Amino acid sequence: MAASSPQLIIDGVSRIFAARRVLSDVSLTVAPGDRIGLIGENGAGKSTLLGLAAGQSEPDAGSVTRPPRTALLRQEPEFSSDATVGRVLDAALAEVRAIEEEFDAAAVALADGSPASSARFSRALDDAERAEVWTAEARRATVVAALGLDGLERSRLVTDVSGGQRSRLALAAVLIGRPDALLLDEPSNHLDDAAVAFLEEHLRSWPGPVLFASHDRAFLDEVATGLVDLDPAAAAHTDGAVRRTRAHATGAVSEAQTTTVFGGSFTEYLDYKSAERDRWERRFADEQSELARLRRTADVTARTIAPGRGPRDNDRFIHKFKGANQDRAIARRVHNAEMRLAALEAEQVRKPPAWLEFAGIPSGSHGLTEGLLVHARSVRVGTRLALENFSIAADERLLVTGANGAGKSTLLGLLAGAIAADGGHVDRRRGLRVGVLEQDVRFARAEQSVRELYETTLGEARAAAVPLGELGLVAPRDLDRPVGVLSIGQQRRVALALVIARPPHLFLLDEPTNHLSLALATDLEAALGTYPGAVVIASHDRWLRRRWEGATLELRDGRPVIPVGL
Repeated sequence: MAASSPQLIIDGVSRIFAARRVLSDVSLTVAPGDRIGLIGENGAGKSTLLGLAAGQSEPDAGSVTRPPRTALLRQEPEFSSDATVGRVLDAALAEVRAIEEEFDAAAVALADGSPASSARFSRALDDAERAEVWTAEARRATVVAALGLDGLERSRLVTDVSGGQRSRLALAAVLIGRPDALLLDEPSNHLDDAAVAFLEEHLRSWPGPVLFASHDRAFLDEVATGLVDLDPAAAAHTDGAVRRTRAHATGAVSEAQTTTVFGGSFTEYLDYKSAERDRWERRFADEQSELARLRRTADVTARTIAPGRGPRDNDRFIHKFKGANQDRAIARRVHNAEMRLAALEAEQVRKPPAWLEFAGIPSGSHGLTEGLLVHARSVRVGTRLALENFSIAADERLLVTGANGAGKSTLLGLLAGAIAADGGHVDRRRGLRVGVLEQDVRFARAEQSVRELYETTLGEARAAAVPLGELGLVAPRDLDRPVGVLSIGQQRRVALALVIARPPHLFLLDEPTNHLSLALATDLEAALGTYPGAVVIASHDRWLRRRWEGATLELRDGRPVIPVGL
């Protein structure tokens, strides 16, 4: 069992899964009041590191020291099959109630006047103040309302609520429990603007250590006091030197082993990382050029005694006296070149690893370049959606926004044909092919490899015409791994590949940046701008929304705030 500390200390932690090293010698200290954001490619080990920090698994090397009450929010919360909403919210206060009971008991024990009782009371008071036991009920009510859960019946089974509601319920339980340290995996997923604003304010005033992984670029800018990039490329240095402390104009960077902590904002980090990569690539190119020159010097000079012609008769006499000196000079040049070559080979920076770059959306959407794809008239879906006159054109670019429960996912389901209207008419273009990137990815056969899933879903001909590896969504090392062992972000990459490998006429994306790496989210947004068909996105992502150049539809209580298509 790890020792307790006010700080979260991760010391030289490594983790290996199925002979693949996910984390290597990671060291990090998160002090009270620090809010450190973990970033990196999907599969870089963010969720693994959070699980190790929480003590839910043990590292293969290294150690973790954590505060006494450390809570973890998973990307995909786990609840028992019989858990109800009320039971989860009550359980969230179980530790707080135990702390309050110990405080009451310690207060009674003070009557004996012993030093032990006094020490016990002091400890109980500290614990009670950290857990804020006297405001627990008010805190629960505030958190439940702020996360949009006050409308859920307490007797309702958690298995019967939506995936977004489950995630918000798990987040509520963590915040209500008021732990000493917070570990959060994609905490802003499924949160609307009001809920994100509440969470940001809550975390900025959190007294203990906070370590979180997030794809949400605006959230990182607002909350993080520091960033840790777990990508291998981020841990390397352009000068090939031993780890050191480096100052940056917008923040301090301190490094320990393979971990880099950046003290600026996420926006500043993007500029910093780009410049660092450029320096690394230039340094590598310069060193490779110098290595090539030294190898030529060592090889060619060693085989060259007198360049050009052979010696004349008159030269033979001179060479008798000068030849030995010339040979010694050449030998010295060769030796010096070999020494410099050996030193540079030992100290050279490694080649910058190739980025897993999204190659864009392939061609393949046939026809349907004009006219309407879908036209909905006087449509009702229960109390969730009401559209009087709504249409999607062949080249539509539409961003659907609104609070949780506003009807965004219902609208996408209606457009996809997965949800039937209770009234009205929905006309779809003949031959219309619709593709959906859903919020929650589920694969029926988790044991199937990524390559096999791709081929069976698309068919051999299409899979051969659009090779999965060329889409830039799945790393070569992951192609033959079972899809079920991939991270949630990697699985969503696979789901995205299955859609775009045969581009649909109408592409529907439900919270497309959820779980995706920051780099891929940016690339995907750019690619959608030139998509060869219609695009409809439902998203809370403020970064995406601020940069969106197409039409926007805001829903409120299932109805357009400003009707479109009239």
